[in-house]
Amino acid sequence: MRYAFIERHRTVWPVAAQCRALNVSASGYHQYRARQTRNPASAQPGRRLCDMALLAHIKAIFNEMKGAYGWPRLWRELLARGVRAGKERVRKLMKAHGLQARGKRKFKATTNSSHGLPVSPNLLERDFCVEAPNRVWTGDITYVWTEEGWLYLAVVIDVFSRQVVGFAMSERMTRALVIDALRMAWFRRRPAVGLVFHSDRGSQYASGDFQKQLSTFGMRGSMSRKGDCWDNAVTETLFGSLKVERLHGMRFVTRRHAKDEVIDWLRFYNCRRLHSTLGYLSPMNFEKKRLVEKQRLVA
Repeated sequence: MRYAFIERHRTVWPVAAQCRALNVSASGYHQYRARQTRNPASAQPGRRLCDMALLAHIKAIFNEMKGAYGWPRLWRELLARGVRAGKERVRKLMKAHGLQARGKRKFKATTNSSHGLPVSPNLLERDFCVEAPNRVWTGDITYVWTEEGWLYLAVVIDVFSRQVVGFAMSERMTRALVIDALRMAWFRRRPAVGLVFHSDRGSQYASGDFQKQLSTFGMRGSMSRKGDCWDNAVTETLFGSLKVERLHGMRFVTRRHAKDEVIDWLRFYNCRRLHSTLGYLSPMNFEKKRLVEKQRLVA
């Protein structure tokens, strides 16, 4: 049965990976295939995936996503890859074999709002339902510990699709860090004048240089209420997912190592990670779907 499963799915998963997942030898599979070639009538394809075969799919996706997916996302990923199975069956198999997504953890804030710089009004007011791309962006800073010291990450997120459209990393948490992330986002997207950029009240975002850059790009500044992280929940959620799904428990000898891991996760997040707010589409696929629908209406 195991060799029959591998044969049926060798165009979906590499043979070597399936053999490892099912704990069988590759040579045994090739001998099985040779026998089937000599006697095609002996092949007996099953009508339903056995638990062991389904578990092989589940483990492969779970490891591919580096433990980031719990059963709801993993079940949808199975469907997207043409593997049909019930939600409850997937949940029970994952639970029985200890396949559990990493749990949430609390992290300290990096905001320093104890300054005398001007503060922008809260234009967003926690309205995270945006009808089109490049209308509202949010930004924030987080940190990663390495044996060389802290590494700081600043991101810019398009609230419409939750896509990270700009980011920057540095060993110092300065206004240059957030300006670099904003510039990257602007050069990539070239939004129309009037975009709302929302952040916390940190001194980096309140600085004259950052506010000047917003003005140069024709953007309107917006800031959270003091000490209220929920006003910037989109970015806080992204940082939580990054740390829980990828960084927690990892040891970084150098900042370069940490940077590579962050960039890899951001690429995965934008291109592939299923987002519950977006109907379990990735941010980039959500935008593509919206563009296709828009073009269909125009046609």
